Amino acid sequence: MTDKTRIDDLAVFGGTPAFESPLPVGQLYLPDWTDFERLFRGIFARRYFTNHGPLVRELDERIAAYLGVRHATNVTNGTVALMIALRALDLRGEVIVPSFTFPATVQAISWAGLTPVFCDVDPATHMLTAENVRKLIGPRTSGVLGVHLWGRACDPDALQKLCLENNLRLLFDAAHAFSCTWNGHRIGGLGDVECFSLHATKLLSAMEGGCLTTNDDGLAARIRTIRNFHVSESFVQVSLRINGKMTEAQAGMALLSLDMLPAVLERNQCVFDIYSRHAQTWCGLRLLEAPLGETWNHQYCVLEVDARLAGLERDELLEVLRSEGVLARRYFYPGLHRLPPYFARPEHGNVLPVTDELCKTVMQLPLGARVSARDAERVGRLLGFVLEHGTEIRKRLQQRGAQS
Repeated sequence: MTDKTRIDDLAVFGGTPAFESPLPVGQLYLPDWTDFERLFRGIFARRYFTNHGPLVRELDERIAAYLGVRHATNVTNGTVALMIALRALDLRGEVIVPSFTFPATVQAISWAGLTPVFCDVDPATHMLTAENVRKLIGPRTSGVLGVHLWGRACDPDALQKLCLENNLRLLFDAAHAFSCTWNGHRIGGLGDVECFSLHATKLLSAMEGGCLTTNDDGLAARIRTIRNFHVSESFVQVSLRINGKMTEAQAGMALLSLDMLPAVLERNQCVFDIYSRHAQTWCGLRLLEAPLGETWNHQYCVLEVDARLAGLERDELLEVLRSEGVLARRYFYPGLHRLPPYFARPEHGNVLPVTDELCKTVMQLPLGARVSARDAERVGRLLGFVLEHGTEIRKRLQQRGAQS
């Protein structure tokens, strides 16, 4: 790529895209083919494909040991993990949850027969705070579902104290937080139960999968029973069960991914550090950095766009970047309180000014297996050029729109 020197060089105005192969958001790390073939030959030789085979049990044990928790239970995906957690906690009525999250977080509450009550988030961290949650606790509240957004812990100490005071159960969606720490300990043992996603776009990938972690022996027994219809895997009596088993193929991919994890973490940090260095010169963009004193997985590179300083609205900046093959994305948009089936239903709560503002300003840069250090340098320079000419670019975009 030759650096852009004129606005006409931008692909959005007819220039050549900076990247021939687009850079996606998502980790997409794959194991070596030889390792993949060896592992799957073992699955075929054993002819043991599902129903809690040896690879699933090994993955349960290895994740529990890695996270430093008593129990890890792997299931078919992260949404099912949340659904099982909510049933295992035997919640009733309402669960307080952020609207600024992935739809599965909230829809799992609905699938469990519960009512989500949307809570606004902190403008600096993008997550729930105990202060905000306290205002929403009512006679029908039975639980709080926090989200460790961008790999940062969601106010666990204050939320735990609040939940204990009000006899509420506390669980966390930890889809973004594998291998991240809180107070020097890996996230996994906070609240009553934590739920991880092992989707293909995540740091630890089973291509599709989920995991529940807890230090509560009784809760772990309920989780393991609920995830499976078969009486051979019954640990306690429960009222409802589901086919949430992880397959041997999923577990095998996750074990290979776990072996790759140290190298993946190192590579992610290398790319993020390049973005961070360039961010010192970006006017109008706030980069969310690693939390002080904690280990972070650098799975996400999240920016807030201040249009007054950048010269461009967030969506205009995305249009320019995507035309160059930089498939940056807005996260999350819109807030879930503005989507069916929750929109305009006051029992869910829909006056969330911080969430609405974040939905207009937050974006994510590509980071993962498809993004090299050289790519990150090029993206950094490209962003610098766009921001330098932001006001003029916006004017031309608006003129083009008026003419179409």
